Amino acid sequence: MTKPLIGVTTYLDQARWGVWDMTAALLPAQYPRLVRESGGLPVMLPPGGPEDAAAVVARLDGLVVAGGADVEPVRYGAEPDPRTGPPARARDTWELALIDAALASGTPVLGICRGMQLLNVALGGTLVQHLDGHVEAVGVIGRHAVKPVPGTRYASLVPELAEVPTYHHQAVDRLGRGLTASAHAEDGTVEAVETDGPGWVLGVQWHPEMGEDLRVMRGLVEAARQVR
Repeated sequence: MTKPLIGVTTYLDQARWGVWDMTAALLPAQYPRLVRESGGLPVMLPPGGPEDAAAVVARLDGLVVAGGADVEPVRYGAEPDPRTGPPARARDTWELALIDAALASGTPVLGICRGMQLLNVALGGTLVQHLDGHVEAVGVIGRHAVKPVPGTRYASLVPELAEVPTYHHQAVDRLGRGLTASAHAEDGTVEAVETDGPGWVLGVQWHPEMGEDLRVMRGLVEAARQVR
């Protein structure tokens, strides 16, 4: 059986390797590892022009919008909080176009951390620009419990209270159109969202690629296999 092709977004940053020091399209290796271990074939998607997004998505069986920089507040009609990070405008534009194309085509989507937040913004939702208690220390992945909402897609994948790898200071505020909260942290923070309709669209606030639980990514891969 042919494995589904899963695109994973990347970001441009200055990087050094060997004798080189230049701009590179970067993605932590844990993302393609998780896709492969979940039964998919990963392909990295460097930022591009939004006019190409639909053509890229048409070649994929599933899309992962990876974690990273804060979404620029202007995208959801807010003024930037002093604690919000610098904008990544080109990445915002590219990934919003990918999300729009995937939603329009019925391509399964998994948003991870920033990816979940951007999914919410793409559907007209807003974000909490800063909250405490979800980052253990700078550059250190923490863990906390996430409780599923019974009857949701996420609960069908992970039905129990689960400890998840976490590193974020922003979160979903007002839900976007057609989205349902499907998991919460103990403090009430929305930890997963999904669409109400028949398409497979899920966002998780934590970083499954930093753990060993494959169930969320397997859910995406299985959904991608069904729509191939």
